[in-house]
Amino acid sequence: MTAVDQTSRRGPLAESVGETFHASGGGRGRASAGRGHLVHSLLGSRSGLIGGVVVALVVGVGLVAPAIAPHNPDEQDLIMVTAPPYWDAGGSREFLLGTDNLGRDVLSRVLYGGRISLIVAAVAVLLSGTVGVCLGLVSGYFGGRLDDLIMALAEVQLAFPFILLAIAIISVLGPSLQNTVVALAIASWVSYARIVRAETLSQREREYILAARALGAGHARMIFRHLLPLLATPILVVATLEIARMIVIESALSYLGLGVQPPQASWGNMIADGRDFLLVAWWMAVFPGLAITVTVMGVNLLGDWLRDAFDPRLRTARPAG
Repeated sequence: MTAVDQTSRRGPLAESVGETFHASGGGRGRASAGRGHLVHSLLGSRSGLIGGVVVALVVGVGLVAPAIAPHNPDEQDLIMVTAPPYWDAGGSREFLLGTDNLGRDVLSRVLYGGRISLIVAAVAVLLSGTVGVCLGLVSGYFGGRLDDLIMALAEVQLAFPFILLAIAIISVLGPSLQNTVVALAIASWVSYARIVRAETLSQREREYILAARALGAGHARMIFRHLLPLLATPILVVATLEIARMIVIESALSYLGLGVQPPQASWGNMIADGRDFLLVAWWMAVFPGLAITVTVMGVNLLGDWLRDAFDPRLRTARPAG
């Protein structure tokens, strides 16, 4: 029997399996080229580069805050209450951004507050993403009544405004740093679940999935070996954009007294402390507000670049930068 005859007798399933394994090997060979494309794309995108630099600076400053902060963020100097920034009349180089109503250094508190906001946002995104991705995979892969139940739960949760749901959860659990993370995670899993479910539904009937199933792959292997890697891109984009939202919501909760509790520094409770001193000590609220604005802007710019870089349709439709 000739090679041509053998090929013609393989059948569609064997061809599908062969294409699947061939594509898998080729994907490894293209990994380095993909990384090179991402670097080139980032350097060619003005907004993405700005967002990446801002995020890198904020994360770096947060990591080394104890080493670079000029003062203990909780140390009070009652002689220097509401001292202005050093460039203003009566300012001092000892307190570059001034002091608050208790004589605490605003710069040190902004640095430490950034650490808290980033930690809360990162942990909340990690928890909500894990729960949402798992539920979305299970819902989309198995379907049926389980899918109906998970999606019904998601629809019920979406009926409540995000901030109100977070406030309700914290009101039950009590205000604290840990409960803020739990509330944000519980209130934000739905976005991951819906996106992952939609992608899973579109992938589960593809030829390579049918081929793997025909070869005897179990449900766990199908979900975590074949489906989950294909969903990494949308999950990464959603998680990046969610970090910005978590920072804003955490700051709002802290501003309302339901998030990070004093004397621990948070951008939200710093703004709350300064709201009664806007006319006499504007720096108490302005500088943490600017920190929130710049950080969220940087994360959103980076998230938009990631979305455009990983979506070929957007990459061809939009010019770089």
